[in-house]
Amino acid sequence: MIRSIAVPIVDGVAAFEFGLLSEVFGLDRSTYSDVPAFDFRVCGQEAGRPVASPIGVQITPPYGFEAMDDADVIAIPALSLRPDSEYPPALVDAVRRGAERGAILLAVCSGVFVLGAAGLLDGRRCTTHWRYAAELQRRHPQARVDPDVLFVDDGALITSAGTAAGIDASLHLVRRELGSAVANVIARNMVVPPQRDGGQRQYIDRPVPDAEGDVLATVIQHLNDHLAEPHSVASLAQYAHMSTRTFARRFVAETGVTPMQWLTAQRVLHARLLLETTDASIDEIAASSGFGSATLFRHHFAREVGIAPSAYRRSFACTDVPVPA
Repeated sequence: MIRSIAVPIVDGVAAFEFGLLSEVFGLDRSTYSDVPAFDFRVCGQEAGRPVASPIGVQITPPYGFEAMDDADVIAIPALSLRPDSEYPPALVDAVRRGAERGAILLAVCSGVFVLGAAGLLDGRRCTTHWRYAAELQRRHPQARVDPDVLFVDDGALITSAGTAAGIDASLHLVRRELGSAVANVIARNMVVPPQRDGGQRQYIDRPVPDAEGDVLATVIQHLNDHLAEPHSVASLAQYAHMSTRTFARRFVAETGVTPMQWLTAQRVLHARLLLETTDASIDEIAASSGFGSATLFRHHFAREVGIAPSAYRRSFACTDVPVPA
């Protein structure tokens, strides 16, 4: 059972991520529901000393970091990235003490780097915004960083991807500790889904590598112009006037992926565009993208993007495009 939530803030705190933690945990909903109010504490190095965000907004914490010492949850919002040694020692020490006494640690986006600075990520599953995942792994090679998910629940340590994924992680924590009914009340009043499907892959623009050689560039242009047609490594090698082995080796050397991997990724990108901008059926999109069948299309799309085509369309279709039921 969680009752008290401490949110430590320092200069560089991200206003949105701080706001979403305040929205989930800081509002008193007991006046219109059965959800009890949390003991919500905004903590700084010095109580009453304003903390600056990168967008010019200042937040004045009413508590010092000592108020973190008996909180059930320590929720760390995103903050400007800095070397591990430059996070305030008082913050790092307070987070480490919280871990030692068994507090639940929730980090939103780049807030996970504070957990790393406190030495709490070794051997643990975690995530962060996809832009920061490689840096997190570099700094903490023993951490098990998953860049493709919205959040990771590793017991007493919950980490989320960027921005709105912090809402997903926070509602998950509420659901886990207080039940679905409480999480649903909070989600309904925030006008957000209680639980989202998929992961960060659906939000990452993954451009397909280009080939620099003139011959392979011609092949790639041919593929782009004929995505719906069947292709094989042998047929593409013939088009390029190369042996199959030489063509496959050259393609990987110049693009970093195999011809079929490149083709599948390009077909998925084309399908994403159709899902976003047209009301074509899944069968029609599968055919025009070159997947042949809706089943094969769903398989490759989910593997590349992380969610089903229909779920992607619900999230990303243009507002003036009718979404099939």
